[in-house]
Order: sequence, then C-alpha cells, then structure tokens
Amino acid sequence: MITNFISMNGDGLFVWLSFGVTIFACLVVYIKTKKTLNKYEKEFVEEIEKLSVVERKKVLEKSKIATQVLTSQSKSA
Repeated sequence: MITNFISMNGDGLFVWLSFGVTIFACLVVYIKTKKTLNKYEKEFVEEIEKLSVVERKKVLEKSKIATQVLTSQSKSA
C-alpha cells in the first residue's frame, strides 16, 4: 500500500523530486528575505538613533512599525 503511494505507478520519482525542489526553493527565498529584512531593520534603527530626542519621539508617535522594529531590535540585542 505505502509503496504504491510512494512509487505512484512509476511517476513517483518526478513527483517527489518536484516537491523537494519546490520546498528547497521556498526555503531559499524565505531565508534570503528574512536576511534582507533584518539588514533593513538594523539600518532603520541606526537612522532612528541618529535623530534627536524630539524628532525620535515624533517618528515613534506617527509610526507603529517604527516602535515594533525598535522593540524587536532591543529584544534581539
């Protein structure tokens, strides 16, 4: 029963190989995207830290994303 499912009447090699390639490609895209996002978040935090206290407060009041990025960076540091 299980061998019939895995072999899929001789087409199993192509089906399972395509699943493997797809999962691998999705994993590569996810890792690359996550790495790029972390890079941009670090650059954003560096820019925010260069601002004066008043300017920083204005940015944080206007943007929920800015506060989320700053809290996530402070947790990881």
